Amino acid sequence: MGFSDLSLGRRDLTRLATGVVTALGSVAVLGRADAATHRLRRHADGVDALDLPLGGVVLSARTAGGFRTRVIETTRFSVFGVTWRTGDGEVRARWRRQGGEWTEWRQLPRLDHGPDPDSDEGARARRATDLVWTGASDAVQIEVTGDQRDPVVALLHPRRRPADRRVSEHLAPPDDEATSRALGVVPMPALLYRKAWAPDPRLRNGRPSYNDRIRQVHLHHTVSSNDYGRAEVPGMIRAMYRYHTGSLGWSDIGYNFLVDRFGRLWEGRAGGPRQAVHGAHTLGFNHASVGIAAIGNFETGHVSKPMRRAIVRAAAWKLDAGDGHPRRTIWIRSGGSDRYRDGRLVELPTIDGHRDTNETACPGQHLYDVLPSVRRRTARRMREFRRG
Repeated sequence: MGFSDLSLGRRDLTRLATGVVTALGSVAVLGRADAATHRLRRHADGVDALDLPLGGVVLSARTAGGFRTRVIETTRFSVFGVTWRTGDGEVRARWRRQGGEWTEWRQLPRLDHGPDPDSDEGARARRATDLVWTGASDAVQIEVTGDQRDPVVALLHPRRRPADRRVSEHLAPPDDEATSRALGVVPMPALLYRKAWAPDPRLRNGRPSYNDRIRQVHLHHTVSSNDYGRAEVPGMIRAMYRYHTGSLGWSDIGYNFLVDRFGRLWEGRAGGPRQAVHGAHTLGFNHASVGIAAIGNFETGHVSKPMRRAIVRAAAWKLDAGDGHPRRTIWIRSGGSDRYRDGRLVELPTIDGHRDTNETACPGQHLYDVLPSVRRRTARRMREFRRG
């Protein structure tokens, strides 16, 4: 059935207007028709955002197992995700890039990282898709198939702020290498503090918590573009932060650190970069690890030398503090993920990719392929300073 030949009777319109949902295990995205453009709200942190309940968008058609929204006209967005309160199912979408070209329908990746389910943060968290980076777009259409309750599309557009070109003001220089060798410890690498990407503190909910020690490094990718400029990175991180906190209900951005293609290391989750901060990056395995996200899509792009060097230095620094061994495997108990049930004892590489713990393509095949090199170089750097 095409969108133009859909006919609704008075009873159907009444049901749509009252927002009655669900039949035969599928969620109906219902509500009042609204022909006006949905405008993203401008925020002081430089991220335009709109959380739009799909119950406020009248359906244009029913698919084989779910429901499809009408085209949602918006002001400009460049990244979006879909969240829901309970239930499970698939989400597909297409979007219109500025200029009028529509993409093909695409299945959105499920969010497979997050806070521990038995934590206060996990209890607040919504189920969701991962963020999808679209480039400049001005319309989207969503299809949900399953029993998701209260679905919401989160539309985001990070803007550049003047301060984004001056992030070096918040650069912590690396620890002195001579002093570190004398002490027999790996130095902290150069690091951009949270102030460099300027998160809105009002979006945080809760205090940081800490692990006893860091036994693992989990590597991720953000599935964003690979050709971003230096001044775009702070806004990209702010968009992730707003989605993690404002849309998903997490207490902070999930990753402990992020690395860009220029080799800059960014502090992610609050709590102190030298501390063993408990993150929300690897579902079931946050309790003894640090999460490092490479900004980019490494299913399609290759890892730059500066990015690889920054990952190695961050991994060596954090594993040294926890007496880790980057070329070995460890046994660790799962807290429950879509790959390993709660309580299962699992043998994993000390430095692994997200796909080793969850059913996901993350961190992308090209980044996953360089992990043996990352492990070797991390071990070499740790030996260099431990010999003192």
